[in-house]
Amino acid sequence: MIQPTTLQFLKALKKNNNREWFEKNRPKYESAKQEYLQFVTQVLDGMKLKDKSLLNLEPKQCVFRINRDVRFSKNKDPYKTNFGASFSKGAKKIDCAGYYFHLEPGACFIGGGLWMPMAPELKKLRQEIDYCFKEFKGIVNEKKFKNNYGGLSETDKLVRPPKGYELDNPAIEFLKLKNFVATTEITDAEVLDKNLVKKVIACFESMSPLIHFINKAIDL
Repeated sequence: MIQPTTLQFLKALKKNNNREWFEKNRPKYESAKQEYLQFVTQVLDGMKLKDKSLLNLEPKQCVFRINRDVRFSKNKDPYKTNFGASFSKGAKKIDCAGYYFHLEPGACFIGGGLWMPMAPELKKLRQEIDYCFKEFKGIVNEKKFKNNYGGLSETDKLVRPPKGYELDNPAIEFLKLKNFVATTEITDAEVLDKNLVKKVIACFESMSPLIHFINKAIDL
């Protein structure tokens, strides 16, 4: 289980995002980090029974570093104020579709998919959706997927059809997408609930057909 102390640490870090404070509170960070890794391990163990593409994945390959890369950012805060974990067959080295869990006080969510694919991958995915629209439509309209996520995110969606596609294409609203992700927000109370691992696995499982469709389309 995620403990209140982990959320409390992240809240305090948001108010004191500097190296001096962080080093003074490093024991609290190490404790929270270890607790989060244990949670990730439980989720991964459960998902390996449901998605064989994750069999070679190790828990430490899923968890993101808390240090921020500030080289090209106006925001020079040295630390992230969340714990994130990505579960995909490419770990964090290959850009492929996968599952994601975000732990941040007041902004926790479960999700996954493929975020901002590069042009070659985006072209392949759009082509697969166009060719196999009946299959894709069935995936995103499946009852459990709809209940958990509602639908795909429309962030950065194109206003006009992408090059090579007509407005009357049955799949046009999906072909306009630049991101193929879905998320569902969860409360801090749900994060602290003993059934969190079970809930995350159930949400991930309902997304599994989408993950496999995307990775098949981009040859991964």
